[in-house]
Amino acid sequence: MPIITSIKPQKNRKRVNVYLDDKFGFGLDLENFVTLGLRVERELSDKEVEEIVKKAEFQKTLDKLLRFATLRPRSEKEIRDWLKRKKIYESLHKELFNRLNRLDLIDDEKFAQWWVEQRSSFRPRGKRALEMELRMKGIKKEVIGQVLANTKLDEEKVAGELLSKKSYQWRLLPKREARAKMGAFLARKGFNWEIIEKVLGKR
Repeated sequence: MPIITSIKPQKNRKRVNVYLDDKFGFGLDLENFVTLGLRVERELSDKEVEEIVKKAEFQKTLDKLLRFATLRPRSEKEIRDWLKRKKIYESLHKELFNRLNRLDLIDDEKFAQWWVEQRSSFRPRGKRALEMELRMKGIKKEVIGQVLANTKLDEEKVAGELLSKKSYQWRLLPKREARAKMGAFLARKGFNWEIIEKVLGKR
């Protein structure tokens, strides 16, 4: 059975490298290192080494995932996409999700609210466009409906402000052509025809 011959701290001082029979065996976070009571000259069975490596891999992945998940609200789809993008072993997925859920770091409703607030502040658009974007983000229809219903979004005002910012593009066009282009512009921004007609009727 392999024997721990040396233990060296990694550069970040939050992990250590454990050497077995004078060869690198595995890296491990300090919490697991202390919990497992590892020390030089301790003998480990192959099964013990396998279990320690699993714990080490899980903790390393969890640390990276926590950094990603705490930057802003995250949806379930974003977390799944991250795990897939980072090629994380599927055997770790369930426990990683359980940890994030216990920490309240996966919440589609909070993510949808954040998304709508960000769009309203920096890239205004109509509810139809917001709904489409959220559906593409993997948010369920009922969650989207609830969030948008609770959002104070004056679509008519937003549409009018967007047109004012772009008015220079159409000011030299014949009135009918200008109205057609303004209507198409607002439609692309996710406003329904009822809102578009109201806004254009004031111009």
